Order: sequence, then structure tokens, then C-alpha cells
Amino acid sequence: MVELRVPTTDPIVQRQVEAGQVRDDYTIDQCWDEYTDEEHAMWRKLYTRQTGMLGNRAVKEFYEGLDALGLDETKIPDFRELNPKLEAMTGWKLVTVPGLIPDEPFFTHLANRRFPVGRFIRKPHEIDYLQEPDIFHDVFGHSPLLGLKTFGDYMAAYGRGGLRALKFGTLENITRLYWYTVEFGLIKQDDALKIYGAGIVSSYTESVFSLDARSPNRIGFDIERIMRAQYRYDDFQQTYFVIDSFEQLLNDTVNNDFAPIYERIKGQTDIAARDTVEGDNIIHKGTQEYADAGGRWEDAPQV
Repeated sequence: MVELRVPTTDPIVQRQVEAGQVRDDYTIDQCWDEYTDEEHAMWRKLYTRQTGMLGNRAVKEFYEGLDALGLDETKIPDFRELNPKLEAMTGWKLVTVPGLIPDEPFFTHLANRRFPVGRFIRKPHEIDYLQEPDIFHDVFGHSPLLGLKTFGDYMAAYGRGGLRALKFGTLENITRLYWYTVEFGLIKQDDALKIYGAGIVSSYTESVFSLDARSPNRIGFDIERIMRAQYRYDDFQQTYFVIDSFEQLLNDTVNNDFAPIYERIKGQTDIAARDTVEGDNIIHKGTQEYADAGGRWEDAPQV
């Protein structure tokens, strides 16, 4: 029986795990017809709240993706309906997984244009913070940009790079690239900073903090710099990296041989999440006052 990294609270997932129905690639059935009214209600609450708050904070391609995929507040998306639309756009599809899965199958899915999605949706007491990504984060946050060719190509290239990183023993470095782009990336668009990272765009509070707060650093995109940067997994980021365009993100990834980068940074000290260093393209030097005041755990002002 597959052991989950984080114990599931989803009885449909647990049933499939206990019955040995998890496939070799860690996928399971979505069993959409078994979502409860309460679970659909949570999707409606999250979707309505988040779209109402976002306004024009996200990159325009995010909103275009929502429309193209037909995502709305009415119900948890049924992948049998959503995947044909997504595949027609960029060849990507969503696959259901029990929760967080091991690195190799995760990278393999991405390299083959399959995005792993947790089946469960958060409980009311987890509405603003949960340990692992749920279906709202994964679908609302990730799928709109998977419908954008440039970003979809980047994600597939990242998957291939992840598989290569496992051979180099540089998993931590490649993970930081995912964290600071796919999950918590910002972009310059129309003379302003916009959100494209799924971890931000699906978060009611970080969607505001990442753009408006004076606490975090905002630094120009640099792959080698990112691969040395520590990050926060338990709170708002202390640094955000900003791309000029999705073309920059793709080109800097596919046209860069990471092997020399891995070799150069092997003996270098990691950069703390709060720090800026010589050579950074600093867009905003953060005060770090939110983190210094204890952050989420001390209910610090989100400034």
C-alpha cells in the first residue's frame, strides 16, 4: 500500500489507497460524482472570494485561462470535462493523485505534460492555510497558465530538468526554481508587477502581501541566484523573484545548461530567504518587519 507524505482526510482517497488502486505512476481516479455538497460549497466559497479579491492583480493570461477552460464557482471541476479543453490548447492534462507524491514520478508527469492534482479540498478551518496543496490550489492556481503555450513549455522543460537534477543530486536547487517561479513568481506587465505563481494567486492573503507589502524583497529573475536561495514553506515569502516575460522564463531555462550552474554553486553558501546580495537586481528592498515580528505564528501585521 502506498504511504502518503501527509495523511489524507479524504475518504475517497483513503479507500483507493487501502484497496491498492493507486497506479504505478501514483495516479488515482478523481471519482468526481462522489464529491459532497459541502465540498462543492467550499469550492464556491474559495473561488468567489479569490476572484473577488484578485481584481487585476494577476497576469492577464491567468484570467484568459480561466475563461478558456470554463472554470467558475459553480462546482469542483470534473477532469473529464476540463482535460479535453486543456489538451486542445497545449497538450497538458490534469491527473488525480492521492496527495504529495515522490519526486521522480512528479517530474515524470510534468515532463509528459501531466499535472498532478490532489483530489481533496480543504476544510473550513484550513481556508487560509493548509499543509499540502488541495484541488483548489492545483486547479485554480495552476491550470489557467498551463493553457498558455509558453508557460506550458516551461513546465514540461522543468520536468525534464527535474529528472536530470535527480541524477546530479541537486534536487534542492531545482526545487527552489519551481518554488520561486511556478508557485511564488511575479512578472512585470503593463508597467506594474503582477502575480503568476499559483501559490500566490490561490492565496487570499498572499495575493495582497506579495504586491503591496513593504516587508518582502522583490528581485529580478536569475536562475543561479534562485538556486542558492532558501525559502519559506510555512509563511509568506521573504523574497519574490520577478520575470520580465514568460518568454524570458522559458528561454533562460531551455537555453541554459544547468550542469555548470550546479558545479559553480556546489561549494557556495545558501542565501537566506530574507537576504539580498551583491549583483541582485533589486526592484524593492524589503524591510522584513513582518517576518521579524513573528509572521503568521505571531499574527504579525501583514505590511
